[in-house]
Amino acid sequence: MQEHMYNAIGHFDIAGPDADLLGVFYSNVFDWRVDAQGPGYALIDTPQGTPGGAITEAEEAAITIGVVVPDLGRAVAAAVANGGDIAMPPTDNGWVRKGVLIDPAGNHVTDIQA
Repeated sequence: MQEHMYNAIGHFDIAGPDADLLGVFYSNVFDWRVDAQGPGYALIDTPQGTPGGAITEAEEAAITIGVVVPDLGRAVAAAVANGGDIAMPPTDNGWVRKGVLIDPAGNHVTDIQA
């Protein structure tokens, strides 16, 4: 994972029922490079100095930000202590260690440990 500033946005996910269509849209509208990684998943390169992201296939449309944290366990505990919940506990996906929090309004926020 490239170096990021702690507690800053380091990644985003754009989800929807047709990942290929989303890839074409973001590529053509913003000139983002979309690199398919397999069915229903593609990486997005944005201009230098801005966080990259991914397109994922999902039933519902959603945009989820990823915040880089120095201590994933601490971030998860703080989320729960402040009225949030956990959608995905800390997990090592082979690229990064991350967890998905739910804020008090129901928004999902991915925390990425750097």
